[in-house]
Amino acid sequence: MAMRLRLTRMGSKKRPFYRIVAMNSETRRDGRALEYLGYYNPMVDPAEIKVDGERVRAWLALGAKPTDTVRALLQKAGV
Repeated sequence: MAMRLRLTRMGSKKRPFYRIVAMNSETRRDGRALEYLGYYNPMVDPAEIKVDGERVRAWLALGAKPTDTVRALLQKAGV
């Protein structure tokens, strides 16, 4: 079972925001997440990123791999 840190889309039509979640790589995009780790709101200026760094590091230590987008967001957030 490959674990991934990835984004799940929330919000309404044309007003998206995203949650950073830990889930199985085979789960659909908006499926049930194992844990919510933070969020990303691209609709405000500047874009808002909030991440629980301690929990992200714990998941990375367990072998979870972030997607390219989540990796970039974590770097911007300083995790």
